[in-house]
Amino acid sequence: MTIRRTWIGLTYIVFTLLLIIPLIEIFTGSWADGWSGFIEGLTRKQSLHALQMTASIVVVVTVINTVFGVMLALYLVRAEWIGARMKRLLNSIVDLPFAVSPVIGGLMIVLLLGPNTVIGAFFEDSGFKVVYALPGMILASLFVTFPLMVREVLPVLQEIGAQQEEAASTLGAYSWYTFWKVTWPSIRWGVIYGVVLTVARTLGEFGAVLVVSGNIMNKTQTATTLVYQDVENFNVVEANGVALVLAVFSVGLLLLMEWAKKRKEVH
Repeated sequence: MTIRRTWIGLTYIVFTLLLIIPLIEIFTGSWADGWSGFIEGLTRKQSLHALQMTASIVVVVTVINTVFGVMLALYLVRAEWIGARMKRLLNSIVDLPFAVSPVIGGLMIVLLLGPNTVIGAFFEDSGFKVVYALPGMILASLFVTFPLMVREVLPVLQEIGAQQEEAASTLGAYSWYTFWKVTWPSIRWGVIYGVVLTVARTLGEFGAVLVVSGNIMNKTQTATTLVYQDVENFNVVEANGVALVLAVFSVGLLLLMEWAKKRKEVH
């Protein structure tokens, strides 16, 4: 009993040191110059642009991840025309972002699609810039977050089996009808949980986006890279203000994640 209490106490201490105290510091730091300083830090041009850029990336990445993540999970579990070796290979590729640093992922995109590469030069000659622009930032975020949706939906599909889907197909239901009426009700909470994870990961992504974007003020800055630049320039109040907005969203997503997790366990 004493050992258990000791571990619980240590857990609370670590939780306080690593989460509560930093959040308090961010909150107090963002209000160091009062309400006017906080509002000024958030309404300056670079802050508004960075937050808008972050929101755009989150929306696009979440939509793409949801569609293709669910699709790939279905193929890995249900597609009989994909051989076992190919499925193992695809599973390994899906997990690649977990094994590779986001910075390395961003560097790979620059080396493949940068302005000095053949493919990058072709796109730029066509008037479509990838690296050091929004498309490259979206690609970097997709690279980092893609496994999240697949890894949430895939085990749910494995657990529910294919009996109900096969029965619906036997009765003459089309594949889309079978998906929406049979498959979707079983996986929807897993998808919601994957969406929340994707939004949270995209919101806080730094390394890959920093490499791909070039961190150009009012052009390719996200909220996280703006906080980094403000800290480097000793704009502590402004950095804390933007960080506080991200922290509030993160806490909200954490609560939503727990709610989605409970609903997923119930269903």
